[in-house]
Amino acid sequence: MNVLWLQTAGCGGCSMSLLCAEAPGVFDLLEGAGIEMLWHPSFSEATGGEVRALLAAIEAGEQRLDVLCVEGSILMGPGGTGRYQMMAGTGRSMLDWVRSLSALATHVVAVGTCATYGGVTSAGENLTDAMGLQYDGAHRGGALGAGFVAKGGLPVVNVAGCPTHPDWVTETLMMLAEGVLDAGALDTLGRPKFYAENLVHHACPKNEFYEYKASAEKLSQIGCMMEHLGCVGTQAVGDCNIRGWNGEGSCTRAGYPCINCTAPEFEEPGHAFAETPKFAGIPVGLPTDMPKAWFMALASLSKAATPPRIGRNAVSDRIRVPPSPKARS
Repeated sequence: MNVLWLQTAGCGGCSMSLLCAEAPGVFDLLEGAGIEMLWHPSFSEATGGEVRALLAAIEAGEQRLDVLCVEGSILMGPGGTGRYQMMAGTGRSMLDWVRSLSALATHVVAVGTCATYGGVTSAGENLTDAMGLQYDGAHRGGALGAGFVAKGGLPVVNVAGCPTHPDWVTETLMMLAEGVLDAGALDTLGRPKFYAENLVHHACPKNEFYEYKASAEKLSQIGCMMEHLGCVGTQAVGDCNIRGWNGEGSCTRAGYPCINCTAPEFEEPGHAFAETPKFAGIPVGLPTDMPKAWFMALASLSKAATPPRIGRNAVSDRIRVPPSPKARS
């Protein structure tokens, strides 16, 4: 299976993340899976005329294109022309190239939340009219249109994340290579279910504090960050804390709240990322897996039952009170 990778309007962070794939590294993994990278703007040696010749061969039907990967949002401006972002040396906009190549590819994969839903590039006034391939924020449409279906029968496969986990990208490509990624393997926002059917909350190292609603009050404290510090890991999809980044890391493991970067419009929550909006002292965003009334009743009971060890540790920057020998036994 061959892959062409385009970088459009974004920071390139998903490519940087992909390079962090471990055991095996990304190049060994792709080679072992029989996946050939026809061209990647950061990884490949080819440039200039060589790349133009490759693109011409694809458009002429002389070079098969199995998967088109697009990283970064698509700039539709000005006036729907896409000419705010041109591909150097071709006289054509990235919008034009993406539409042309998407029609020829067996599968189209949007890599990262900019490519999937518009992401950070579309934040604020969005003067460039940035959007995702098949979504404009949470609304289906995007640069390719709501009804786009690639030649292989799938809509755009949305590997959302800011940035994506390297395994989400490589696992998606390997599933496409083996022909086992079908429409039923995607959720309602086009994300592969193998990671989107998990919550960031699952396997979070702060879950002991969460169970007792023992909350950190400021960054650097090790308690649960949902109540005061804006963490939405109980609502955000992703297996970040299950498979870990670079072997063991994640946002919450590093002491920063989950900001739901796999979701449309995460970039503009309407409040500071490290702040929990509340109504009458109650967090507005509550876990998706139980009714709000249940959660509030359980939270009150949990707080009342919080062991002193957990309560004290929650507002500290390290474990101040370890479990007692009696408790460990």
